[in-house]
Amino acid sequence: MRERKVAARKVAAESTSSPPFTEGSDHCIQSALLAAIVESSDDAIVSKTLEGRILSWNAGASRIFGYTAAEAIGQPITLIIPPELLDEERRILEKIRRGERIDHFDTTRIAKDGRRVPISLAVSPVRNSRGTIIGASKVARDISERKDAERALIESRRQLAAEADALVRLNEWSTRLWRSRGLAEGLDEMLTAVIELLGAEKGHIQLLDAKSSNLSIAAQRGFDPDFLEFFRKISATDESACGTGLRAAQRIVIEDVETSGPFEPLRTVARGAGCRSVISTPLVSADGTVVGVVSAYFRLIHRSSEQELRRLELYLRQACDFIQRCNLEEILQKSEETLREADRRKDEFLALLAHELRNPLAPIRYTLAANRKAGRTPEQRKRADEVIERQITHMSRLLDDLLDVSRITRSTLELKKSPNELTLVIGSAIETARPILDAKHHALSVDLPKHAVRLEADLVRLAQVFSNLLINAAKYTDPGGQIQLRAAQEGSEVVVAIRDNGIGISADMMPRLFSMFSQAEAALGRAEGGLGVGLSLVRGLVTLHGGSVEARSDGPGTGSEFIVRLPIGTPQTEIPDTEAVAEGLVAGAGLKILVVDDNRDAADTCATLLELSGHHVQTAYTGRHALELAETFRPHAVLLDIGLPDLDGYQLAAKIRAAPWGRGIFLIAATGWGQEEDRRRAFEAGFDHHLTKPIAAETVELLLQSLDPTMTVPDKKF
Repeated sequence: MRERKVAARKVAAESTSSPPFTEGSDHCIQSALLAAIVESSDDAIVSKTLEGRILSWNAGASRIFGYTAAEAIGQPITLIIPPELLDEERRILEKIRRGERIDHFDTTRIAKDGRRVPISLAVSPVRNSRGTIIGASKVARDISERKDAERALIESRRQLAAEADALVRLNEWSTRLWRSRGLAEGLDEMLTAVIELLGAEKGHIQLLDAKSSNLSIAAQRGFDPDFLEFFRKISATDESACGTGLRAAQRIVIEDVETSGPFEPLRTVARGAGCRSVISTPLVSADGTVVGVVSAYFRLIHRSSEQELRRLELYLRQACDFIQRCNLEEILQKSEETLREADRRKDEFLALLAHELRNPLAPIRYTLAANRKAGRTPEQRKRADEVIERQITHMSRLLDDLLDVSRITRSTLELKKSPNELTLVIGSAIETARPILDAKHHALSVDLPKHAVRLEADLVRLAQVFSNLLINAAKYTDPGGQIQLRAAQEGSEVVVAIRDNGIGISADMMPRLFSMFSQAEAALGRAEGGLGVGLSLVRGLVTLHGGSVEARSDGPGTGSEFIVRLPIGTPQTEIPDTEAVAEGLVAGAGLKILVVDDNRDAADTCATLLELSGHHVQTAYTGRHALELAETFRPHAVLLDIGLPDLDGYQLAAKIRAAPWGRGIFLIAATGWGQEEDRRRAFEAGFDHHLTKPIAAETVELLLQSLDPTMTVPDKKF
């Protein structure tokens, strides 16, 4: 092409540099210039007769249409006109005959190789020297690039319009989703959007159970019960599209289930559901957690476009956020319900606590009033003493249970485990529960293993477990009831079951039976209902021993059964001789004891009790007086209150321990402060034992009986 332009310029230069010619010569020069320009043009320049026969054909025409001049000249112009545009050519010739010019007319022509070439066509009439129209000159410019650009622009606009429409729909779907009233409604909206977005016929949404790592269908559209049952629970090891998507945490596309190798085992299920193609997409939250899988099913072989899949991904991000928000709202709602329930139980407990503490105070006050009356008989005095002792024991037990449950909850209760025999534990529990069993005339049957069953356990705490269960059975069984205690060894465990024929347990009560302050409605009307902490304490103590406890009942009026499972301890070659231990408990009589308390009544009554047990006792009501007495009296043991007016108990204990004569004295802290921090401070100050008021007389006696009055340095027990 460049060479043709250079040749044209060369012809023009030669013509201008040549000597002047005649008029005929000028015409020849002009014709030569015109021919050079035509030949060098990039456009197709063609001349034709009024009948449409080609007269001239330049190099541009050969380049655009593929025909050489020799092939084209003499041929009808219809050589390059598509059949459907023949009328167009006839209209053009008619205009030419009328002397009209056609400018920049876009049309299509056919190249030699069959290509359709878009051109911009200009047609002018050709006249002879007399002005008669004898033909037409056509200039055709190849506008393929322009048409491609126009088509690309149109396609781009179409895509932008489609994308804008898709974004509008995405916004509508998202708006409907976030307006949903709960997870179930939201999942249904979600599934509708996914099916419409992908053009699917069916679909389902499965949510992931974090505990079991299984997918469960939470919403579905278009499936029959057999299909839903088949996909009811899907794990990450499943070969289905949803299982594979869960395992890989990425979208799985099966365009044709009939040709997909991994999907072969599930083809029968797919055929039954009328599905040929599947797209399963994991629902992945912003933090990377998989919360479920959404699957769309197609009746025919299907391949979604990249744009559809990208829109699906955008929408499912919103869906994941919605699901997580619903889950958080559910957790919050449950927390609020739990708090409301705890608050309700707290109010019930406070009312119950006031009731339970007032109950024993009434007979105590009556008894004290009766003691002031003259003329009491010895029998009346004895009965009054028994009433006071029984009611104080009841109050102490209530407070002890509360403290024990608190320590278990805060993980501060420590067990003092040692090798024990099951019969000793059960015997101690029955002895504790015997008063209420006898008072209600219950028949207790006991079935224990014939051989010795040894446990590594805290004797006192484990006996407390079974005494609580026995007392619980006695309370909730009408007088004259039947209570059975059975124990058996099962492998490496011992199983103890306590069954009664009492009021039973309702189904709604069973889940919260071992919770703090929980009591059945039927139990609240019973005078001996208690605080509702006994079973919570049982569960805590059994758990600390490495065991488990469960309750069984067929419902109200059918009785109940509590089953405790405990690990069996390492076999011992010797069984503790309980009779010998019992005989040794009297060896500490006759000790020198100093009682220190700023509450004079408490100090004096405690001193009287100890004197009646055969001990030598002195009392002090202040810390400084106690220090002076201790130096002169040199007691074996000091029962010391912490809250003294001058020196507190911690300071006094430290001063006694610092004195040469006080290093071997047995120091017992007697205080109303029973938290673990209080116990720690007491031991750091030098105390050997820490007792929380009110203190049972038997507890004090057991501690003192462990001492030998001839010892100068008693063994410390922490």
